[in-house]
Amino acid sequence: MKLALVHDWLNQRGGAEDVLETLVALYPESPVYTSIYAPDVMPPAYSEWDIHTLWLDTLPGVHSHHQPYLPLYPLGWNSLDLSEYDVILSNKSGFCHGVRSGDRTLHICYCLAPTRYVWSLESYIAREGLGKPVEWALRPLVSAMRRWDYAAAQRVDHFIAISTEIQQRIQTYYNRDSVIIYPPVDIGRFKPSAAIDDYFLVVSRLIPYKRIDLAVQAATKLGVPLKVGGKGRDLDRLREMAGPTVEFLGYVPDEQLPELMARCKAFLFPGLEDFGIVPVQAQAAGRPVIAYGGGGALDTVIPGETGVLFHEATVESLMNAMQHFDASEYDPVALRAHAEKFDTQVFRRKIGAFVEQAWESFSQKPASSG
Repeated sequence: MKLALVHDWLNQRGGAEDVLETLVALYPESPVYTSIYAPDVMPPAYSEWDIHTLWLDTLPGVHSHHQPYLPLYPLGWNSLDLSEYDVILSNKSGFCHGVRSGDRTLHICYCLAPTRYVWSLESYIAREGLGKPVEWALRPLVSAMRRWDYAAAQRVDHFIAISTEIQQRIQTYYNRDSVIIYPPVDIGRFKPSAAIDDYFLVVSRLIPYKRIDLAVQAATKLGVPLKVGGKGRDLDRLREMAGPTVEFLGYVPDEQLPELMARCKAFLFPGLEDFGIVPVQAQAAGRPVIAYGGGGALDTVIPGETGVLFHEATVESLMNAMQHFDASEYDPVALRAHAEKFDTQVFRRKIGAFVEQAWESFSQKPASSG
């Protein structure tokens, strides 16, 4: 089975790249096709991969500012034909599922999200903090991009969703069924602690859509300790609304995060996310989660067993959840056991089995006469 990995872009590191790294480890002989690659900002280990880029990689300034070129991405991916491969495994949140292939190539799409700036333009603009020129340029193109994105989705043979939320969006926007395989979470470095301190914890990029403002205001009004880890453009605004019980930690190094999580009273997750890795990490550290009841949290937080869900994105709703929260009701061993369902090894096993079974079925089909 000759397999190619396809990824939208390699000029930033986040959850999508965590997935890609796991896929590369699972299929080390497979090349990686991507639109752009900025080796100076990506992990050095990537330089050892067999990476192929599109012509988009030569555009001026694209490595640091790829958003202005978004209308060109459908054209770029449409120009790449991977018919020489038996299987294409695309890791998609943008347009890379639009890669071309023949009738004898199986295309499996691991869908992190249907293309946000096509189907959820308003929230994407708020999420990324795009300037007005980019917004004005995108709006007239969205209808055409939606048509292309939908048509590209119909060429995919199988969709895999990262959560129930994304599964529903795939059905809504692409009219396609999908199975759910949760993304990989490295829980090995987290473990419960015998000592628990009296503070709530948030660790996140400090940007508006993460809704850290809800946590800061709730802790301030309740007068309870809250530690906020992370950096971002929302920091000054959050500091202005914070009371004396809120402490801003700045960037939390990887080696300090496990103990910080393991000793918190509970982890707060107030935003709406496609999946959300940090709540799983907190549970791996034996700590319950108080999360907004939507998006990926519905898959990872079990009310009364691994945490609490609040159902309105308001300070009052979060305050109510925090006031009635009792940390002693949660068993760290049970929390850890729940987190293990999302471990990287589980992802590797499920993805590997899906690809193998899908290829076995696909390869037995007679060749198309047309």
